[in-house]
Amino acid sequence: EYPFHRHVSGFTSSLRTSSAEAFLPTSVDLASSLHRPRQKPAILRKISAAQQLSASEVVTHLGQTVVLAGGTLSVLLHCEAVGNPKPTISWAKNGEEVKYNDRILLQPDDSLQILAPVEADVGFYACNASSALGSDSVSIAVTLAGKPLIKASRATVINTESPAVTVDIGSTVKTIQKANVTINCQVAGVPEAKVTWFKNKVKLSSAQHLHDGLLIIANVSLSDQGLYSCKAANLHGEVTESSQLLVLEPPRPLPYLEDLTAVLASAGPSTHWVLTSHSGTKLTVSPGSSALIGCAVNGHPSPNITWLYSGEPLSLQHRLLAAGWILQILNVSDFTDGEFSCLAQNEAGSLTQKVSLAIQEYQWSVDKLTPCSASCGHRGVHLPQLRCLLNGAEVNTSYCRDIPKPSLQPIACNRRDCPSRWMVTSWSLCTRSCGGGIQMRRVTCQRLTAKGSSVPMLNEACAQVSKRPVDTQNCNKQPCVEWVASPWGQCNGPCIGPRLAVQHRQIFCQTKDGTSLPSDQCSALPRPLSTQNCWTDVCGVHWRVSLWTVCTATCGNYGFQSRRVDCVHVRTNKPVMEHHCSWRPRPSNWQRCNITPCENGTLLRRGEAEQCRGRKEDR
Repeated sequence: EYPFHRHVSGFTSSLRTSSAEAFLPTSVDLASSLHRPRQKPAILRKISAAQQLSASEVVTHLGQTVVLAGGTLSVLLHCEAVGNPKPTISWAKNGEEVKYNDRILLQPDDSLQILAPVEADVGFYACNASSALGSDSVSIAVTLAGKPLIKASRATVINTESPAVTVDIGSTVKTIQKANVTINCQVAGVPEAKVTWFKNKVKLSSAQHLHDGLLIIANVSLSDQGLYSCKAANLHGEVTESSQLLVLEPPRPLPYLEDLTAVLASAGPSTHWVLTSHSGTKLTVSPGSSALIGCAVNGHPSPNITWLYSGEPLSLQHRLLAAGWILQILNVSDFTDGEFSCLAQNEAGSLTQKVSLAIQEYQWSVDKLTPCSASCGHRGVHLPQLRCLLNGAEVNTSYCRDIPKPSLQPIACNRRDCPSRWMVTSWSLCTRSCGGGIQMRRVTCQRLTAKGSSVPMLNEACAQVSKRPVDTQNCNKQPCVEWVASPWGQCNGPCIGPRLAVQHRQIFCQTKDGTSLPSDQCSALPRPLSTQNCWTDVCGVHWRVSLWTVCTATCGNYGFQSRRVDCVHVRTNKPVMEHHCSWRPRPSNWQRCNITPCENGTLLRRGEAEQCRGRKEDR
């Protein structure tokens, strides 16, 4: 059995029996249903004017308005549906599935019962009948004390293709231009609520909307965007619901891009640039250069731009400028083969624009020759002139350094006998290094043949062509000079080490005959020293040591011996202050001795050992 929490008095005829058998089809019912034609679900509508019922327990059919009063204890919403196969019944409140509990019950006959209704139960209840053949839905309004109620939706509807779209108030509508948009504002209330429409809080005239809560916006354009509000009002109060209308415009190409103009102004006039196009634009650039690619599209809302290379996201070095509308390729040589494309997308659609880069190649050229290296004889050659070209224009050869060079072969030219001419040998060495000398060379008249041989000719044959070169000339005319030094001066300086005193002398530049000259006249000769270290008698000191004393022990660990160490003058052999000898290491004045182990009982006496230790400590 399916027990009711409370039976509704006076309406028992509208409820089915609580026996479970009443809901199980008999074999006759099954047989008849198999022979009946298939039928889509249909809900039986019993619509009457909205009314406030005084009964504390209310039973009503779909299509009516239920007004909750202070004494209402139960509301039963009755839903009858026909169809073959038998449809399945479900309930929704304000577009959301009803959550059943111990107060909101689904009865065995698919009716919905609300016990002890409260203000939170106010809303539009929809009975949905569905089967494999389709579905049907009818709603009923439950209001509190007759206050206005609007059936609202919180859905977002996006229309990119249909010429017409209908939504409930409260929805967000995004649609393409030129579509017809209908906004349905279904209201309930007792007495009947009056509906008023607003756009962006400004009241609309009655000519702009129809009765029964429908607002039709025909041939939508961008100017129709805005917030549309439906206000339902009666003597018990008012309520408002709103829908946002957004007009979509799919991405479309533009002939220009304003942002690209600003970027080019900062990048300089030599920057390569191009706009994408649907068929694909081509831009020719030089290797290693940079390029700007603009995606000239428009749409509403503003499209999102995605850049691709060969159909894949960009991975090599690049920059996105102007919020992604401009792609900067830092080095076009990184992109060898492939196509750039910008994908513009918004809620209304997408558009792909393309561009391809043609990279000019550097190449070696040998189309020019150097001038012939000789006018006659057997050695004249043209050398091919190697040039680096880019698009036919010569550029620095460093751009072609990674390209293999073509083989270059010299080309013979001007291979003929030369006219007679004077031939000279190299000049001999000068007879003197200074003061004027002579050097000579050999001058002959010869003719060079095309085979490379030299034929002697008479001097007259060459004299007709040019004057005979000289065979003798003067050389080394500069005077003979030398450095002259005066005797060394006195040796002076502190006595702090060997040969650290200093003495000076004068250095002069003069000729061999004693004529003085400026020093730069002798600059070609090595200049003698004008200063040197010297040794003085005052610094002639050394350390003098005496003989070692007898060892204080013959064995053991305590034997030592000493000697005298003095700093004395070398010449007088007299002691001087020790700091005069400090530049030399000072010899030791004591040392250990006879430290071998004692044998056969040979030991120092205790007193002698203590005495030796005391002497060592004194030293």
